[in-house]
Amino acid sequence: MALEVIGAGFGRTGTNSLRLALGQLGFGPCHHMFEVRDKPPELAHWQRVAKGEAMDWDTVFAGYRSQVDWPGARVWRELAAFYPNAKVILSVRPADAWFDSVQVTIAPFMRNRASLEDAHLRAMGEMAHELIVQQVFDDRLDDRAHTIGVYERHIEEVQQTIPADRLLTIDVADGWEPLCTFLGVPVPGTPFPKTNSSQDFNRKP
Repeated sequence: MALEVIGAGFGRTGTNSLRLALGQLGFGPCHHMFEVRDKPPELAHWQRVAKGEAMDWDTVFAGYRSQVDWPGARVWRELAAFYPNAKVILSVRPADAWFDSVQVTIAPFMRNRASLEDAHLRAMGEMAHELIVQQVFDDRLDDRAHTIGVYERHIEEVQQTIPADRLLTIDVADGWEPLCTFLGVPVPGTPFPKTNSSQDFNRKP
């Protein structure tokens, strides 16, 4: 099974809502950081990615039809090249709101990774710190100007790299219409998923 949808948006841009929406539209299972959290054998793939090793993406994403969020967003360019028929979705939100969300969710998890009691979560935190904090944000995730600059340049890079007919830039607050139009599927009669707020994130084990 090849990926049909590639999520290039950074974490904390509504990626879990997008994951649920894609599943509801028939594009699941959808890979997300929650999959690495909940399926420990998957972690080894991403530890190798963090080390810069060459990967067989069909093996990494075996059984998945779509991908959103970290850690997959770290390799959006590689995935877009490996799956040339997949559509690319770039989830976005206002930069300051995104930064503030990161600071009360992802950033504390990274900072506290060594003190986590669960060995798998500690190892996942180390992988994510290397792959995201160090490699994407130059170990300056708490620097507002720097981190927002990285975020905004990422959006520009994706939009300049992926052809317009293959790319959807979406704020999940816009609901079903742009997503369903892009994917060529009917709009469901249910509300667009809204989940994984900062409060939800911090309630997770």
